[in-house]
Amino acid sequence: MMTSAMTARLKPVQPGRSSLVTVLDIGSTKICCVIARLVPREGRALRGRTHMAEIIGFGYGPSAGVKSGVVTDLDKAEQAIRSVVGMAERAAGITVQSVVVNVTAGRLGSETFSASVSLDGHEVEPSDISRVLIAVNDRSVRDERSIIHALPIGYALDGQKGVRDPRGMVGETLGVDVAVISAETLAMRNIELALNKCHLEVEALMATPYASGLATLVDDEADLGVACVDMGGATTTVSVFNEGHLVYADALAIGGHHITLDIARQLSVSVADAERLKTLYGSCLQGQTDETDVITVMPIGANSHESPNSISREMLTRVIRPRVEEILEAIRDRMQATGMMDISGRRFVLTGGASDLTGLPELARRMLARNVRNGRPLGVSGLPDRAKGPAFATVAGMLVYPQVCGTEYVQPRPTRKLTGSDGYFARVGSWLKSGFV
Repeated sequence: MMTSAMTARLKPVQPGRSSLVTVLDIGSTKICCVIARLVPREGRALRGRTHMAEIIGFGYGPSAGVKSGVVTDLDKAEQAIRSVVGMAERAAGITVQSVVVNVTAGRLGSETFSASVSLDGHEVEPSDISRVLIAVNDRSVRDERSIIHALPIGYALDGQKGVRDPRGMVGETLGVDVAVISAETLAMRNIELALNKCHLEVEALMATPYASGLATLVDDEADLGVACVDMGGATTTVSVFNEGHLVYADALAIGGHHITLDIARQLSVSVADAERLKTLYGSCLQGQTDETDVITVMPIGANSHESPNSISREMLTRVIRPRVEEILEAIRDRMQATGMMDISGRRFVLTGGASDLTGLPELARRMLARNVRNGRPLGVSGLPDRAKGPAFATVAGMLVYPQVCGTEYVQPRPTRKLTGSDGYFARVGSWLKSGFV
């Protein structure tokens, strides 16, 4: 239910004011922490980019205790997070207390809900928008799942859809469609538990596909319809944007590391050597000289006196391509089953570390029958050179998030009573009396 949602507690960054933000990307193969100062931006920029991120602290390291976005070993995850956050803290010269963290675990999924409230002919006020968003709670998701994002994707006045901002308009009935992104509660609680062991609070949880889309899509793409595919180490996430709003999100527990494991198993090499082969020589499509190009590989467990094996690039491609086709087919089938293939228009954007694979855009173009391009972080300056690639799209999107989170539904916080028999002052008075009698 939305009343038990884990929706953002993050305060939107104020126009014309600077703000500090710390983001933490907990992946299956890498963990990255960025501390940035959001400074008001001058001149034109992408929609929602009211501030420019000045990076003052950057930490990066291998992941541990995390598999497919799920915490599998609390102690190892804690140590890996501590190391990366400590690196960023030393670079920035500050101590971090809370972070914006991404979520890929917990069978990430999305649904669209609609609700309406009566206006009785008066002007739409912010309180009316709050009422209709709260009304969505009556048609929310199952109890074992918690909401990460509740994003209004369109308002309607008296049944007339396409209203972007109804405030100040008059009508009898105000309706709203809300895209609700949710995940299993226990998976998110384990992420929160790992951070609490590092003495860090969760300032906001952010769905990985939403972050990737914010980082890599331009305004026209988001308006016309586009799907953003983030191919990470052990997960692949999909987000669909239409009319400038996120309308769909999904995640698959398969990614680039599975390609590496396929190479290691079939060519009998170590995982480290398999990753090197994939990065340097890997391709999804066969080239003209692949049969004659020979690569030397050292068999797993071989000593320095043994001679290496020789394989052709064609053999390496035959190992890589089936796994990539499996990922693309799974994306296509899920989107067709939910009707999102039509809503996404004619365009796909590929990002994430595994999207750097040679020939991937062309293979995706053939299999998905859509225009495909590679996406890199946009609208975020000041990132270190090694963080400007597609592997860091999620981090860049989380830096954009404080600038756009004001459009979300946020669970109302209970007001804290200061007076009365059970208020704050009464309870403090009782404590003082009991302590000094």
